[in-house]
Amino acid sequence: MTKRTARGTGARLTDTAGALAAKADLKGRTQARAADIKDRAGALSVQLREGAAKAGHQAQGRAMKGGHSAQEQMAKARHTFQEHALRTGHAVQERAGHAGHLATQKAAEAGHAVEDRVAQPARMAVRALVRLPRPVLFAGAATAVAVAVGALRRRRRS
Repeated sequence: MTKRTARGTGARLTDTAGALAAKADLKGRTQARAADIKDRAGALSVQLREGAAKAGHQAQGRAMKGGHSAQEQMAKARHTFQEHALRTGHAVQERAGHAGHLATQKAAEAGHAVEDRVAQPARMAVRALVRLPRPVLFAGAATAVAVAVGALRRRRRS
């Protein structure tokens, strides 16, 4: 064998021995593989967190949009209700005013009818009572009606 061949064979044997030693280093290979898996897991974890954050932001955006939509619908419903209530209130107020005018008119007609049938002193008393505040006016009117009814009964008996 020549020196050159021996050196080449020695170099190959060294490489082969190094390769065998590397294969035999189970602990080193396991640690290298574990480090690789750990790196991949870290990268996957980052991707999952980013995906979850994105999904959370999208869900939050949809919820806000739905909330705003619900608020708008409630505002529209409230305005519609207020408009209907306002119209109804005006209609009731108008009818009550009309009924009040009719009641006042009927009371005036009844007062005039009673006044025409009542004697002169009673008329003067009624006119004096009209100038008083309402509670006194109502009490006086009731008294005047009682007096007028009594006077009419006496006339019929006579």
